[in-house]
Amino acid sequence: MASIRSGARKVICIGRNYADHVKELNNVRPKQPFFFLKPPSSILPPNSGPVLRPKGIKLHYEVELALIIGKQLRDLDPSDEQGALDAIDGYCLSIDMTARNAQDEAKKKGLPWSIAKGFDTFLPISEYISKQQIPDPHDVELYLSVNGQMRQQDRTDLMLFRIPRQLSDISQVMTLEKGDVVLTGTPKGVGEVQVGDVMKAGIKVGEMKLEQGIEVKVEEKGGLYQFGET
Repeated sequence: MASIRSGARKVICIGRNYADHVKELNNVRPKQPFFFLKPPSSILPPNSGPVLRPKGIKLHYEVELALIIGKQLRDLDPSDEQGALDAIDGYCLSIDMTARNAQDEAKKKGLPWSIAKGFDTFLPISEYISKQQIPDPHDVELYLSVNGQMRQQDRTDLMLFRIPRQLSDISQVMTLEKGDVVLTGTPKGVGEVQVGDVMKAGIKVGEMKLEQGIEVKVEEKGGLYQFGET
């Protein structure tokens, strides 16, 4: 699993890709896919320790299906569904951890989101999931619980923009390379976690729960960082 982190030159995240999630954060529904970056250093492989909450941060979870890119992709035609699927090496489950108060401030002031998304441990991932285990990435169920209470549970067929369109729009701007990770968006139910909370995330294909999941605790981050107004 360390190879996913070491092999990822970039992590690209699709924002606002589920309608109910757009509504719950009072955001505007996008007319086309938009995306942002997380650093590969934010990836937290399984059994690599807790998610660390920086001082002063309101920490939110966002469960997502992640794509592991298997070959170089540039200027993909958005109608080329087979080409998009062929470019995917496999999948993993992910939790896009977000410093929500830092993000809210950045949005109000027209600043980048890098701080809100980029802390170390802010991208817990599962073990690698093969394409054979997920025949259709638009037909799986994602779920996440906090301390045993279900918080997110929705199907990927609710995506506003399907995976070929996502990969097309990204690859028109920047070349996707082998090992890159693409997060495909989060469904409704995002919310805050506190120090001591335990998050569990999983994925179902049909009625079968895949063995690859995430279980991770939240702990306080040490060091010098303290959230403050920009």
